[in-house]
Amino acid sequence: MAIIIILLLIILAKAEVNLSNEMSSNTACPENEKQALLNFKKGLIDAANRLASWDPHHHPDCCRWIGVVCDKRTAHVLSLNLSLPPWDEHTDFKSYRMSKLGGKINPCLSKLKHLRYLDLSNNAFEGLLPYQLGNLSNLVSLKLGAYPFPFGLLYVENLQWLSGLSLLKHLDLSWVNLSRASNWLQLINTILPSLDELHLSACQLLPGPSLLNVNLSSLAILDLSFNHFTNQMDVGWVSNLKSLVFLDLVGNDFHGPIPDFLRNMTSLTHLDLSSNYLNSSIPDWLYSFRSLQVLRLPSNQLHGDISSAIGNLTSLNELDLSRNELQGKLPRAMGKLCKLRSINLSGMRLNQDISRILEILSGCSSPRLESLDLASCQLSGQLSDQVGHFKNLTTLYLSNNSISGPIPIPFWQLKNLKELFLDDNSISGPISISLGQLANLEWLYIFNNLLEGVVSEKHFANHAKLKYFYGSGNSLVLRANPNWVPPFQILDLDLGSWQIGPSFPLWLRSQKHLEYLDISNSRISDVIPRWFWGLSTQFRHVNLSRNQISGQIPYLPKGPNIFTFVDLSFNNFSGPLPQISMGSNQYMIDLSNNYFSGSLFHFLCYQLNGTITTSFLGIANNLLSGEIPDCWIKWQSLQVLRLDGNRFTGKIPSSMGTLSELQSLNLHNNKLHGEIPLSLKNCTNLLAINLGKNELDGNIPRWLGQDLSNLIILILRSNKFGGNIPDHLCALSSLQILDLAENNLFGSMPRCMSNFSAMVRGNGSRDNIIEYRGLNGPSTLESASIVTKDQLLVYDKTLNLVRLVDFSCNNLSGEIPKEVTSLQGLQTLNLSRNHLTGKIPESIGSMKSLESLDLSQNQLSSSIPESMSSMTFLSHLNLSFNKLTGIIPTSSQLQGFNESCYAGNHLCGSPLKGCRGSGKELDVRNEAKEISKGQEINWFYISMPLGFVTGFWCVLGPLVISKRWRILYFRFLEAMWWKVCDFAGKF
Repeated sequence: MAIIIILLLIILAKAEVNLSNEMSSNTACPENEKQALLNFKKGLIDAANRLASWDPHHHPDCCRWIGVVCDKRTAHVLSLNLSLPPWDEHTDFKSYRMSKLGGKINPCLSKLKHLRYLDLSNNAFEGLLPYQLGNLSNLVSLKLGAYPFPFGLLYVENLQWLSGLSLLKHLDLSWVNLSRASNWLQLINTILPSLDELHLSACQLLPGPSLLNVNLSSLAILDLSFNHFTNQMDVGWVSNLKSLVFLDLVGNDFHGPIPDFLRNMTSLTHLDLSSNYLNSSIPDWLYSFRSLQVLRLPSNQLHGDISSAIGNLTSLNELDLSRNELQGKLPRAMGKLCKLRSINLSGMRLNQDISRILEILSGCSSPRLESLDLASCQLSGQLSDQVGHFKNLTTLYLSNNSISGPIPIPFWQLKNLKELFLDDNSISGPISISLGQLANLEWLYIFNNLLEGVVSEKHFANHAKLKYFYGSGNSLVLRANPNWVPPFQILDLDLGSWQIGPSFPLWLRSQKHLEYLDISNSRISDVIPRWFWGLSTQFRHVNLSRNQISGQIPYLPKGPNIFTFVDLSFNNFSGPLPQISMGSNQYMIDLSNNYFSGSLFHFLCYQLNGTITTSFLGIANNLLSGEIPDCWIKWQSLQVLRLDGNRFTGKIPSSMGTLSELQSLNLHNNKLHGEIPLSLKNCTNLLAINLGKNELDGNIPRWLGQDLSNLIILILRSNKFGGNIPDHLCALSSLQILDLAENNLFGSMPRCMSNFSAMVRGNGSRDNIIEYRGLNGPSTLESASIVTKDQLLVYDKTLNLVRLVDFSCNNLSGEIPKEVTSLQGLQTLNLSRNHLTGKIPESIGSMKSLESLDLSQNQLSSSIPESMSSMTFLSHLNLSFNKLTGIIPTSSQLQGFNESCYAGNHLCGSPLKGCRGSGKELDVRNEAKEISKGQEINWFYISMPLGFVTGFWCVLGPLVISKRWRILYFRFLEAMWWKVCDFAGKF
């Protein structure tokens, strides 16, 4: 009997399914709902044509349109889902952005009366959110969030319309501007009592009055991230939500300790307090949350260590404590967390051996662990074989530590690895051919290590999924057959400093999606094949610098991305400069240190009606000649311009003054003449100007100090500038390098030099890092050739630490102003070959940071100040050819210099000859003090009468005693008298 009943039920079920399918095939969505959807589509911007199926002619039934789900019986629209998944770094941002739907949300959606699920999240809608959505009384889920872009394009006036959505269980308004809805909490608490999930991330919510009674008794998930809550009272009402298991308070402004109102919320399974300003240790009560599965506290200011009580969090499967100030050893209790799948401790100062950490984690959690991030944790030691225990590991980050030694064989048995980051360590030895066994690898970062040996095709044999490979900064050799076709289609490839040459790698031709290529410094001495320039149209970054590549470049690659980096510097390219394509979008173009010749005009002014978006243009150290064209108005995005080391003639073009974004201008070592154009005063963002080694003349403009107030570097040396050094330069408080040497300047030095605040501060100050960074572009460091210690030195990475004043080889006169000695951060001071007079300032010893001092070939007088004996950093000194007198002060520094440093003066003492009345006599006097055992004897008064008596008898004694000597003496005086009279008579 039971079998018969079961058979009947099966027959009835099949009949019901057939009937449902028959009704579905014969029933189309209602016309009014179809029209509502079409009207909604009319107000949209659909760049990717995602709604192509919404075509009533080819697809009359709207139930078959993408994103639309209908009731199988009635064909009413039940669900509309046009959402996008959140963007991640594996997804091309440009394509993702194009896929977003834009425009306005049409109120006509309110006609979908049966709608239960509406999901428009992660799009780019804008404007006022229609209050008519409150008429969708059957809605159970409403998702309009736009995370992570754009911010606040949708907004609401108030949330009163939510009162019509009494069935709502899931509400997501993330990234919708709710700042005008000041009573948001009261409304949600009153009208949505059955809500299970509430997502109000980045809604610009402001703190409001806390509620004592909260009716959201069923709320399990609450996301209030990226708002403006500042303290515990703003969200203290959260502690009354007894059903809450998921709490996200990321990116608010919480200060102080981890909020105490969380203490009793022990039922939480997910807690995220990332990116706040929490500055306490991790409280002990948090370790008692035995239900906690996800704990995220990164990007705070938490300090202290991780307590061994963390072993109580037995349900934990994700732990993120990264980017804090935590320190101390990893407790052994971490090995008890058997459910852990993800650990992120990056930036924590563990100061521990990596093998010890692998030992702790290789217990019960190792088979489940999927992600381990220990980057920048001050780890040392070598990777051990225990790494082989982590069979399910998909991501491993060990970047920026001090891990050394070879990579163990078990490492290459982690078959599930997708992301492997070992960069910035001291890992040595060859790369095992077993690397080819990691068939799932997508990201491989091994740059900046001590790896060596040969890498062959076999190392990549199974890497069909490899997308990102960064291996620069090692001593590796790539040996690949010219006809090799790699199994991967890579996006980013960095082989900088690998030995690849001498031939250009032909296997690159097979890479159809390559966007980032760095084969710099790879010993290539070939010409670039023609096919490469066709391939390069897909690049966002191409670096072929520091090779010996020759030939001509027909045009620069025009990448599909907004910002493209092109570095072809330090090669043997010749001929004219390449063309720039119309609509070019190169962020950085560096063609420096080649053999390009001819005019700059065709390169610079080719697109007469277009504009160039380049931010960095480097054409330094080539063979370019002629005048610099006057069409810079087309290059309005320029931040850095380097034309130094060429053969340009003529004047500096006035249109350079239109470059309002310009921060660095280098025209050093050309043949430019004339005055500095007045138009440059409009370039108020300039940080560095180098016009040295030209033939510029006129006076140094006063407006340099008045209008270019941000200047850090000003180099005008080796020109023909005349006049005074204007006092207006003293307004440049950020100035660190002032080089006016080898000009025709005259007058006195400015007494206001103490206003150079950046030179007053110590040379350890890093508040003016001279770096230029464009949006999504690589950073560029300022570089400069500095004359110091009689040497020409090039600085870039440490340029921000250099402090220099050089006024040498001019016609300056007067005294050295004592205000100069207030520049206590100054490292180099060169005032040589002028006409300076007076004393060396007595307080010069206060310039403790001075490493090089050159005051030679002036007319300085008096003695060397005693205070110079305390200048312990001084390693170069030249006081020669002045009028200095006296004894060289005694110090280990001043006596250590060569005699030539003091030549041409009237000085004595080490390292020169001893002075009369000093030296050995001084030693005798000291010995006499020892003999007298404390009795003081003033030898000056004793020797004075003895000297008088001795001198009297040596001179007058013979005249008194000998008559013959008296006669000879008076005859001598008479002869001298007549000679004087005869000489006077001639005049």
